[in-house]
Amino acid sequence: MIKARGLARRFAARGRTVDAVRGVDIDVAEGELVGFLGPNGAGKTTTLRMLTTLLRPTSGAATVAGCDLLRDPLGVRKRIGYVAQGGGTAPECKVSEEIELQGRLYGLSKADAHRRGAELTERLDIADLDQRLTKTLSGGQRRRLDITLGLIHDPKLVFFDEPTTGLDPQSRANLWDHIRRLRAEHGVTLFLTTHYLDEADSLCDRILVIDNGEIVAEGSPDSLKARVSGDGVTIGVPAESVPRAAEAAAKLEGAHEVTTTEDTVRFRVPRGDTALPELLRALDTSGVVMTSMQVHRPTLDDVFLTLTGRSLRDAEAGTGNQTASSSEVSHVA
Repeated sequence: MIKARGLARRFAARGRTVDAVRGVDIDVAEGELVGFLGPNGAGKTTTLRMLTTLLRPTSGAATVAGCDLLRDPLGVRKRIGYVAQGGGTAPECKVSEEIELQGRLYGLSKADAHRRGAELTERLDIADLDQRLTKTLSGGQRRRLDITLGLIHDPKLVFFDEPTTGLDPQSRANLWDHIRRLRAEHGVTLFLTTHYLDEADSLCDRILVIDNGEIVAEGSPDSLKARVSGDGVTIGVPAESVPRAAEAAAKLEGAHEVTTTEDTVRFRVPRGDTALPELLRALDTSGVVMTSMQVHRPTLDDVFLTLTGRSLRDAEAGTGNQTASSSEVSHVA
């Protein structure tokens, strides 16, 4: 469904250039649900905009839904669905009016647009909202309307740009179920950008991790997490006991990445559950009283930390200025 080679985009403004995407290769097979994971400013949205013909690549080539991205962008647009992060509905229009307009823009007759819209709204549990103004919809309802509009022409490949941003937990879980059914029951191929780690882990067959405009890893969630060596263990101890606790942890079989803070010791071991009894005995022998303990299996955030040296959560919190700068350059370009 997607085959991209060397896809790149460079923005130029005010005498400088920004390589937002640096020659990425992407393969998505028919029927896959693929996640595109990375912090703000990493190149996720720029890549998505190129694949959906909204932004012309500086270099590289791609085939999307059977059409050449550069030579036949109209063919690509006819064959894909796109659910943008911000949506695109007019607040003063009725739900039925938005659905009819979208269908007519894709060449459907009025009758076919209404028939197709009725099928989709029933499937997405918004069939009773057809006479509501879009501005009166909840966040979850509005996102399901966005999906309806993206599917009105029955595409076999759909792009989602951070589909659950701003939704409450219940609405997010509801939307996840709808996304899963699109693939499982209707054979739709899905390409999903997100910065929610739990979303990528729960939904995706395969994940592409992008950082600084380059693909730094790809694989199933489980295979990516297997690249992180061992379980993470965090123990809390009194500040004066930290050196002795760290020494005891470092002596455990297979222990590595031992780090400390004012009152905690963190480390990794092949099996956290089997290492804890030995650690407790060692701490007791050393006269160290443990105040807390946590063991966690590797997460996608651990994968990102291993690959890039920073936490994806920290990267999200710290890239506001970078995102603004990239947007400014994009606008000038």
